Formats: sequence, structure tokens, C-alpha cells
Amino acid sequence: MPPIDSTTAQLLIWALVGYGFGSVPFGMVLARVMGLGNLRDIGSGNIGATNVLRTGNKKAAALTLLLDGGKGAVAVLLARATGVGEDAVQLAALAAFLGHCYPVWLGFRGGKGVATFLGLWLALAWPVGLACCATWAAAAALGRISSLAALVSAAFSTIWLMVFGAGPALLLGMILTVLVFWRHRANIARIKDGSEPRIGAKG
Repeated sequence: MPPIDSTTAQLLIWALVGYGFGSVPFGMVLARVMGLGNLRDIGSGNIGATNVLRTGNKKAAALTLLLDGGKGAVAVLLARATGVGEDAVQLAALAAFLGHCYPVWLGFRGGKGVATFLGLWLALAWPVGLACCATWAAAAALGRISSLAALVSAAFSTIWLMVFGAGPALLLGMILTVLVFWRHRANIARIKDGSEPRIGAKG
């Protein structure tokens, strides 16, 4: 059974590793490689899958979604594989999320972290991750607004943590939920005034 507590060195290492994985801006890289232009000049200027979709390239958007989710999952799974404590595993998850939102390579101007949020939960506690994905999908199907679906999924994540007995990750869940809402504060304002674009809209 892996230890519960990690050493200070282990915590520092996995914070750096998690941040390193999370900070890879796959949306920007794919847009450049696939000739879609600079994401900063497209739509919202965000580096995530939703904005990549605004280029009209569904393949690029899907790849961005998978890779942004995957980097959160990989950070968690690698930490677990080394046998460090659960505190280091959760710290790697949080660092991966922060890396996506605040990547040093882009002047700390990253994405909203939704795909990474879902990916790390799939790796940390897969029933919670699946429930969060299902919540996002249901909210997106009903409202056709990606940001609103993300907010609903994040809000429900702490409920799913309790439902599926993942209480030890509850503090992490609360922190991530607050961060998701913080990163979406401009979206929240647009949702309120009815100007938030719907899924698939260009411009």
C-alpha cells in the first residue's frame, strides 16, 4: 500500500513534473502544425479545444481535447506509479491544472483548464471523472454553451467525490472548482448578459 504522506522533496518534484506536463500548450502547437493560424487571433484567443473548434477544424479540436485531458491524467498516473504518497499525487494533479492555466511558455496566459480538469479526475478517481464528463456532456447538450457546461461539471464534481467515496480528494476538488470558476469569470459575465457564444460558433 502506498504511503499517505510524501517527503518535501517528493512534493516539490511532483509539483514541478505536474506543472511541466500541464504547461504544454497543445492547442497552440496543433494550430500551428496544422496551419490554422495563431489561436490568440481567433475567437476568444484561448488555447483550449473550444477555441480550436472555432477554426472549423474538428480534428484539431478533438486532438486538443484529448491531449489537454491526457496531460493531466499522465501527471497523476506517473506519480502513482512511483509509489509516492497520495498528497504528492494530488499535488501533481493540481500543478498540471495550474500549468495549463498559467504556462510559463506563454507568459502565464493559458487556457481555462476544463479538459485537464476532466483528465486528472479520470486518473485520480475514474468514477468521479466519468460522472464529471457525463455532467459536462449533458449540460452542453442542453445549453449548447461550453463554458456553462464546464461550470456545471465543476460544481457537481465535489458532489460526485462524496457519492463515489473519494472523500480524501475533497479538498483538491474544492480548490479545482474554485479555480475553474475563477478562470471562467469573464464567461460568467457573458452568460449573464446573453452574449456567450454557443458551441461551434466561429469568430
